[in-house]
Formats: sequence, C-alpha cells, structure tokens
Amino acid sequence: MSALNWKPFIYGGLASITAECGTFPIDLTKTRLQVQGQVNDAKYREIRYRGMMHALVRIFKEEGLKALYSGIAPAMLRQASYGTIKIGTYQSLKRMFVEHPEDETLMINVLCGVLSGVVSSAIANPTDVLKIRMQAQGSMIQGGMMGNFIQIYQNEGTKGLWKGVSLTAQRAAIVVGVELPVYDLTKKHIIMSGFMGDTVYTHFLSSFTCGLAGAVASNPIDVVRTRMMNQSRQSGTHTNYKGTLDCLLQTWKNEGFLALYKGFWPNWLRLGPWNIIDLKHLCNRAVPVVYT
Repeated sequence: MSALNWKPFIYGGLASITAECGTFPIDLTKTRLQVQGQVNDAKYREIRYRGMMHALVRIFKEEGLKALYSGIAPAMLRQASYGTIKIGTYQSLKRMFVEHPEDETLMINVLCGVLSGVVSSAIANPTDVLKIRMQAQGSMIQGGMMGNFIQIYQNEGTKGLWKGVSLTAQRAAIVVGVELPVYDLTKKHIIMSGFMGDTVYTHFLSSFTCGLAGAVASNPIDVVRTRMMNQSRQSGTHTNYKGTLDCLLQTWKNEGFLALYKGFWPNWLRLGPWNIIDLKHLCNRAVPVVYT
C-alpha cells in the first residue's frame, strides 16, 4: 500500500498551489507576451509590451492590480488537480519500480516524471484553457471561471476544453525529460568540483540551471500551445489556426523564429521557483547523495 500513499498527493498539491500564487503575475506576463503580435488576429496584432517588466507595469497602470491575477481561480484549480496528480503519481510510480528510495536511478526518475507529467497535464487541460484565456483577455473577458467554462462548452463543446492537450502533454514531457537530467548533472558537478556541498544552495542553483534548460527546450511549444488555447470558435466564425503545425508555421513565417521565444524570460523566472519546490519532491532521496 506504500505505493498508494496519500501524503505525496496532498503535499504535492499544496506545494503547487503555493508556487502558483507566488509566480502568477509572472505567468500572466508570459501569456500576454506570447499572444501579442499575431498578424492574422486584429485583437492581438498590436505589440503592447516590450518585455516582462514593461508588461507588469503597463497592466498594473491600465487595468489595475486585480488584472495581474486575472485567471487565478482556474490556475488554483489546475494546480489542485495537476500538481496533486503529478507529484502523487510520480512518487507512486517510483515505488512500483523500486521499493527503496536509495535504489532509484536517473532513468527511473525521468521515466516516472514524464509519465506523471503527461497524465496529470492531460487531465487538467480544461483548467489550463480557462486560465490562458482569462490571462490573455484580462478585462475584455466577461464573467468568472464557471461562466467562461460554460461558454466554452456551449460554443466549442468538449473538444474546446481539451484544445491543445497534445501540446500540453508534449510540453510536460519535454520539461520533465530535460529538467531532471540537467538538475541531476548540475548538482553532481557542483558537488564534485568542491564548489558547494549537498546543501540548499546547491539545490537552488541546480533548480535555476535546469529551469533555463527547460525554458529553452519548451518555449516554442508553449507559445503555440498558448495561442491554440486562446483562440475561440464562435458560431459561424473560423479560427486563425487550422492546427498545431499551422500555428507553428504561421508564427515563424509572419513573426520570425524569435517569436517562438516570446515570453522566454518570465517562463524561465517562473520555472526557477517552481523547480525549487517541485524538484525537492521529484529528486528527493532517503539518504544523502554522494558522488564519486
């Protein structure tokens, strides 16, 4: 029954909610930066924000403090489901492969991390769609979380709530598949070099380093995912993008390759604090790590 221990689910969910509350305004700027500049969408054609700090200041001045937390309700619901399932499933999967934490390997951690990330992100996808639309549209969107949930379901059906689910799963797999090995290797080299021991500062530095790698690898997918989730289909109208590949090609063709890295800095800055919380769960061991 140890594989079905409820504590990782509860603690993982609480940690995820805490991280979401602390980094949400950064995440909001990421979404705003990623949706702007779309030449085929009049609503988002204008380049309103020059960067993360400019976006924070302008949103605060023009829309108020409340706007920086637009979409926080579905974001909290997302973490209550996604974060809880991800970390709880990860810990449970590990115990299915190996009985004792000291027997874990990097390969097992990566495999379990990818599987738990894909499953949890796919289940929580409707809350992700709601969060992104409320972040992108801010004061333009009418109604709260439940009102918009009903509106999406009525206009776009169940398919609308799971729009971009394949991208969400791919992003989760890439982030975990890249971050865990980079985290482990960075920590190993820091300790072996004698620069620092196995301390909280080593974990902090390793987390931000693997967050950089995760942001570089996942940002193009994140831009496409954000744009796909944000586009809505009203009755009698057409969407701007026919699919994932079309969105990727149009973004590259119309805005250039660098458009796929819109929102990179807030993406990285957000992943750093997230990893400090998450990787404590994902890479923990019952005994100290000794590299030889």
